[in-house]
Amino acid sequence: MWMMIFMILPFLAIAYVGWHVWTLVPLPRLFRAILIITGILSFLLIFLNFNRTIDRMPLWLARLSYDISNSSLFILLYLVITFLVLDLGRLVRLIPKGWVCQNVYTTIIITLALFVVFLAGNIHYRHKKRVELQLTTEKELKKPLRLVMLSDLHLGYHNTRAELHRWVDMINSEKPDYVLIAGDIIDMSMRPLIEENMAEEFQRIEAPVYACLGNHEYYSGEPQAQKFYQDAGIHLLRDTCEVVGDLCIIGRDDRTNPHRQSAKKTFNEADHTKYTIVMDHQPYNLNQAEEAGIDFQLSGHTHRGQVWPISWITDRIYECSHGELRRGNTHYYVSSGIGIWGGKFRIGTQSEYIVTQLTTK
Repeated sequence: MWMMIFMILPFLAIAYVGWHVWTLVPLPRLFRAILIITGILSFLLIFLNFNRTIDRMPLWLARLSYDISNSSLFILLYLVITFLVLDLGRLVRLIPKGWVCQNVYTTIIITLALFVVFLAGNIHYRHKKRVELQLTTEKELKKPLRLVMLSDLHLGYHNTRAELHRWVDMINSEKPDYVLIAGDIIDMSMRPLIEENMAEEFQRIEAPVYACLGNHEYYSGEPQAQKFYQDAGIHLLRDTCEVVGDLCIIGRDDRTNPHRQSAKKTFNEADHTKYTIVMDHQPYNLNQAEEAGIDFQLSGHTHRGQVWPISWITDRIYECSHGELRRGNTHYYVSSGIGIWGGKFRIGTQSEYIVTQLTTK
């Protein structure tokens, strides 16, 4: 049922926006028709991503198709919001009918406003927020530990090797002892990662890298994703634990896998004399880490909605959709992700990486 709603709503939105564009834009009928058809075709390109037709295109064309189709979703959302506000204004008689019928000024204002919003959203996405996080423990540490933590890289047609190169430079500049990645390294397809040999970029990271799987690793093909992790030199933890110095790092398989091991069984296998860190991509059932006496949990997945007002929805769905949370003695951080799915816009949210200093009390 939810899949049907997800598929129906965009087409209802297209019909709603198309009608308003037809009545608002002061152009001849032919040009208005071309404008609306172009918008519809831009949206329909998204189905090339889902049925993997995009993987058979030349790489440059696949990237263009991805960017146009996924960006059109966000533009459609903001056009729906804009026209809903105008319709509400007309309903309460605050906006005259002439403002939304063949009006050149309203057309220019809406076009410029959306251009500014999405340009600012793109610039904001490219600026990665450095989040500092101080953690303390009563457990013994031979020395303070510096960790760089991130999630949701979504490497693929839109986040390319050149972008990954910049992120690796940012990670190395922090001189971390360990790097933790909480899933969704891969976006939707393995093809661009393989063709650009992105595994080679991960090998430049000057610290051991530990990661868990996210839901997008399953969308791209879990066996191929696992091989990519291996080629990249990433220590993949799937319902397993690894003691590394004074840390016990635990990686849960993603909840996309219905056969993943229970949290209780996985956490019982951990060495609780060490500072325990759990990576679990999707931040559900946060009580499980608290009940098991886990010291810290890193999650991602939510992107905090990527753009407003979707962030309001994720804030209602998750106990914590972004940022820090404490439950008892367990400290949590849900990252909004360094990368992004779809169009490269951050409106009301941020792309981030976390720099953590772990010290003894």
